[in-house]
Amino acid sequence: MARSESGESVLTRAMRILRLFTAAAPVLTVSEISRRADLPVATAHRLVGELVDLGALDRTDGKGVRMGVQMWELASRSSRTFDLRQAAMPFMEDLLSAVRHHTQIGVLEGTDVLVLERLSARGAVANIARIAGRLPAHAISTGLVLLAYSPPEMWEKVLAGPLERHTPGTVTDPAALRRLLAQIRQDGHVVAPEMITVGSTGIAAPVRDDRGDVTAALSVVVPSSEPHPRACVPALLAAARGISRTLGAPAPGERPVRTRGAVRARPGAAPIPIE
Repeated sequence: MARSESGESVLTRAMRILRLFTAAAPVLTVSEISRRADLPVATAHRLVGELVDLGALDRTDGKGVRMGVQMWELASRSSRTFDLRQAAMPFMEDLLSAVRHHTQIGVLEGTDVLVLERLSARGAVANIARIAGRLPAHAISTGLVLLAYSPPEMWEKVLAGPLERHTPGTVTDPAALRRLLAQIRQDGHVVAPEMITVGSTGIAAPVRDDRGDVTAALSVVVPSSEPHPRACVPALLAAARGISRTLGAPAPGERPVRTRGAVRARPGAAPIPIE
C-alpha cells in the first residue's frame, strides 16, 4: 500500500479524514479537511476525490463533502452494533412508554461511550447524547456502568486521567470514582445526577451478551427535579434484562450451554450463533 513521506499508508490517511466528520461538523470543505487532518491541500483534495468516487463521501450543493450513505450501508450489514440495536429497540420502546423520558444504549470505545441508539419523548429534559456520538465514560451514567464492569486495566487507565469536569456533579477525584465504580458493581445500576448536564440525571444498567459479559449499558435521562428518580430503576432493569435475554445471556446462576456452534442460555431459548 502506497505510503507518504511520513510513513503513513493511504488507508491510514483516509481513515483520518473520515474520523473528522462528527455531529458538530457534518460537512467539511477540502481546505478544512486539509487543516484538521494535517495533510497538504493537494493530498487532501486527491483523497477526498477518491473517497467520493468510492461512495464513502458525498458532495454537498456547495463546496463541502459529508459522510456517504454507502458507509452507513456497509456498517449496517455486519457491524456487531447492528445486532445489538436490533435486540434493544423493542425494549427501549417499551421503556420509553413507561418512563416518558430519553432512553439510550451505548458501548465502550476506549475511554468514551459510543451512543448506538436514542429514543426521546416530546418535551423531555435536555440530553446532549447523539446517535453515533461519543461522550466521556466517567461523566455519564452509561459510561460509569460500562467502566464498572470493565477489566482492572481499564479502571487504571481512566483513573490515571485526566478526568475532565463538565459540571459540579462530575466525579473527578480518582479515589471517589473508584468507590463509585465498586458501588455500581454491588448495586447493578447507577443513578448519576447532573454529571454532564446541569438539570439532567442519568440512570443506567448493564446489558450482557451470551457469555454473561457486560457488552453495553442501557440508560434513561430524567430531570434532576424529578422527586423520585429511582422509581425508573425497576423498568430500566427489566428492559436491560430483556435485551440481555435476547442476546442469549444466561439467567443469574446459570452458565451458557454450547451446542453445535450455538449458545443457549437455558432450555428452550433460541440459539445465538457463535462466530
